[in-house]
Amino acid sequence: MCKFSLSLAFCLSLLSISCTKKAANVKVYQNKGSDTLVNLAQAWAERYRLKNDHVALAVTGGGSGTGIAALLNNTVDLANSSRSIKKEEIIKAKENTGKDVKEYVVALDALVVFVHRDNPLKEISLEELACIYGGEGDCESWDRVNTVVPGCQKNQIIRVGRQSNSGTYQYFREVVLGKKKDFRLGSMDMNGSKEATDLVEHTPCAIAYSGLGYVTNKVKALCISIKKGEPCIEPSKANAQSRKYPLSRALFMYTLGEPVSDIKNYLQWIVSDEGQKLVEELGFVTVPKQQESL
Repeated sequence: MCKFSLSLAFCLSLLSISCTKKAANVKVYQNKGSDTLVNLAQAWAERYRLKNDHVALAVTGGGSGTGIAALLNNTVDLANSSRSIKKEEIIKAKENTGKDVKEYVVALDALVVFVHRDNPLKEISLEELACIYGGEGDCESWDRVNTVVPGCQKNQIIRVGRQSNSGTYQYFREVVLGKKKDFRLGSMDMNGSKEATDLVEHTPCAIAYSGLGYVTNKVKALCISIKKGEPCIEPSKANAQSRKYPLSRALFMYTLGEPVSDIKNYLQWIVSDEGQKLVEELGFVTVPKQQESL
C-alpha cells in the first residue's frame, strides 16, 4: 500500500513537472480591440491553439480605439479594429516606438441598421439616418420617415448607438454623418454590438446599428439607400463582399512593424481557407482571394 502511494505520488509529481514545463514553453501574445471582432478573434485564437499548442492568443475587447491605443503604447502584439487607423495614430506610433504600423484586412463586414420586429419600416436612406442620429438633424419621431410603430409611445425614436472608443461608432460617423459632424446628444450608447441588438429586440421605438455578425432574426435589418427614393441595397454577405452595400467595411488587425515568427504565421492562418471558414461561421464576410496576401 505504501509502495503504491509512493509510486502514485511520484507519477503525479512527474506529471506536474511535465505540465509545468509544457506551460512554460507556451508563448502568450496579447490581442486587444474591437468589440465587433472580439468573438471572431476569440474563435480564431481557440482554433489556432488546437493546432499550435506552443502559441496562445489572449483576446480582449474594449473597442477599436482601446486596442489601437494599446498598440501605440507597445503593450499588445495585435490590435483589432473595425475602422481604419487614423493618420495621427500612425504618427504617434512612430514617435512612441520608432516602428511603422502594418495593416491587415482579416474579414469584411456590413454595418447593419436595424429596428424592432414590429416596426413596419423596411428601408431607410443615409440622409434619413443622418437626420435621426446627426447633431444637425431633427428627426425625433418615426413620423418623419412615414412610419407608425405599434407599441411605441408617442411614436418617438429611441436612438441606440455605441461609445466613442468604438470603431463602429467612428465608421458610422464618417460614412453617415460626415467626418466633421457630431452625433446628437441623448442616444443610448452601448458597450458592444450584442447589447445594442438585445436592447432593440425588447424596445419597439428603437433603432440601432452593428456588425452583420451580431444581427439576429429577433430584430429587423433595414435595406439601405444613399438618398431617399433611390433603390436600396440589402445588408447581405454578397453585397458586403462586392461593396454594393453602402455601409460595407473591412475589419482589420494591426501590428507594429512587420510581423515575424508566431504572429506572422497566425495572420497567414487567419486569411487561409481554415481561418476564413470561421469568418463565415460567425456571420461575417470572407476576404476575397486576391486580398489574401501577407
